[in-house]
Amino acid sequence: MSNLDRTPGLTQCGGLAGIAAAPVHELFAGKEVLLGESTQVRRLLPNLGRRLVGSWCFVDHYGPDDIAAGPGMQVPPHPHMGLQTVSWLLDGEVHHRDSLGSEAVIRPGQLGLMTSGYGIVHAEQSPVAHPARLHGVQLWVALPDGSRNAAPAWQHHDALPVVTDTGLAATVIMGSLAGATSPGRAYTPLMGVDVALAAGAESLLPLEPDFEHAVLAMSGWAEVDGVEVTPGSMLYLGCRRRELRVRSEPGSRLLLLGGEPFEEQIVMWWNFVGRSSEEITTAREEWMTGDRFGVVADYDGDPLAAPSMPPGRLKPGGSVR
Repeated sequence: MSNLDRTPGLTQCGGLAGIAAAPVHELFAGKEVLLGESTQVRRLLPNLGRRLVGSWCFVDHYGPDDIAAGPGMQVPPHPHMGLQTVSWLLDGEVHHRDSLGSEAVIRPGQLGLMTSGYGIVHAEQSPVAHPARLHGVQLWVALPDGSRNAAPAWQHHDALPVVTDTGLAATVIMGSLAGATSPGRAYTPLMGVDVALAAGAESLLPLEPDFEHAVLAMSGWAEVDGVEVTPGSMLYLGCRRRELRVRSEPGSRLLLLGGEPFEEQIVMWWNFVGRSSEEITTAREEWMTGDRFGVVADYDGDPLAAPSMPPGRLKPGGSVR
């Protein structure tokens, strides 16, 4: 999924300055952003207070939306560089196509994982005949320096491991939880888990103490370490936690994210993650001239044009503003 903001700001991320080395509670509300022609999203990362959670650098939560009488998601071909996209649905279907020739319809419970590496182009659309509801999250993972120029790749996994407890079903999207490991390829130590809590359920989730963690409420409300988290909000938890207590009276779907603090200084702009102003500028020019990223075959329509670059020189920065 793309950042379709026509005046995107510079986001400076990475480094250990500002990482909460001990447990904390920082609650963030999502910023409302229009994605494409018809999809409204709540942007949780980056936000005004925090830029990264581990190597997770971008989180959009959308829906649940009634798209029975409309086109649903319509995101034209657009480029990515230096990152992975992670697509996760609770309701609906999304048709993925990319410049590698990959094509897949992503459904609830399935992982769509695209590694952009040096550069890739993809388009995402609700199928012409689609379910009435659309609800999900789209996430980006910043690639470390040793992997960010690798060959692009696409993975589609329709079966993921699930950790169960009384009133709990935790699907491991990326990384590992309680000995269960996702088949999705990760380039940094991280984890992403869909935590489904039944009404009245309470559970204790094991965590990696060297990771920083955050929890997003996707539906229903829940208490996370005693803090109420409602849909479209995210609670940053810091580091040095070995377990996390979650409970929900009405039932809830949570997204638990974690990872080792990302030490590298990076620059995020539009759909690119780089290390310098010059690198971002070059990528934009190569997208506009068609010299680098490729095309999505048989797409009926124009690709996205890149926004204008902001004034001044982009500088890499840390994980907090």
